[in-house]
Amino acid sequence: MGVSRFEDLTAWQKARDLVREVYTATRGPNFQRDFGMCSQIQRAAVSIMSNVAEGFERNRPKEFHQALSTAKASCAEVRSLLYVALDVAYVEQNRFDRLMDQAVQVGRLIGGLRSAVSRRIGKPALPPQHSAPSTQH
Repeated sequence: MGVSRFEDLTAWQKARDLVREVYTATRGPNFQRDFGMCSQIQRAAVSIMSNVAEGFERNRPKEFHQALSTAKASCAEVRSLLYVALDVAYVEQNRFDRLMDQAVQVGRLIGGLRSAVSRRIGKPALPPQHSAPSTQH
């Protein structure tokens, strides 16, 4: 039996968790003073779960594959912005590590789902992505 609702997709559920954690992190006073950064990382995180949902609801494998590619790219954007947040001391190392782990996990789930959709439509899967680089300074 297949998945009938996007809410049942583990990738969407974990992306939702990431959004909640990003919003929690951006409530801090450092983020609040930087509206642009705060808004950008929130929008990128929301884009991940939104693209998974939108692509699924289109009910066309090729469109779902494209939406998953966009979601994975948004996940990379979140990871990149997390480095900025760490470098300018908007988040502490332990929160950064937790958020980065979540973002990497979401990216892997979306990548796996995208590969499964690729097989369904007969597209060659993209090679696996490397794990996130070390974040220690």
